[in-house]
Amino acid sequence: MSLRNLEVRQATPADRLALFRMLELYQHDLSDLWDQELDAHGEYGYSLDRYWKDQNCFPFVALLNGHYAGFSLVDGETKVASAGRWMDQFFVLKKHRRAGIGRAIAFKVFEALPGYWEVGQMSNNLPAQSFWRKVIAQHTRSTYTEHTLTSGWWQGVVQCFDNGTQT
Repeated sequence: MSLRNLEVRQATPADRLALFRMLELYQHDLSDLWDQELDAHGEYGYSLDRYWKDQNCFPFVALLNGHYAGFSLVDGETKVASAGRWMDQFFVLKKHRRAGIGRAIAFKVFEALPGYWEVGQMSNNLPAQSFWRKVIAQHTRSTYTEHTLTSGWWQGVVQCFDNGTQT
């Protein structure tokens, strides 16, 4: 699969419905790890409002050959440091996994927002931990730190790195 036709861009209001629907797929994929219930509409639900209202939130969509292939949601709610970027949610459609698309999306998002980053994974999500360790090691030439958070409202493994000055 060619990555030449991969476009990663900040989402617009026109992408909102597609992003919401991909979030439903994402939450379904994690339903064995993330204790959630469907609401009265049969949806997991995820509020995207802050991604269009908060200047520290950045929704990204990825399109391959003009079709949605995944997304990334970034905010400023870091878990280790007092400021920076947090990879809040990240998703690649199943049909595009294991083809380098996830790595390409991550690199493009990191490059779009240079500065201090934290990328976290739930403690029991071992595939995500493996993915992010490889991607971040490649992106940073292995210059990152890793922390395990065992207390507080968010717990899991967090990789931290700085890829340049925030603009």
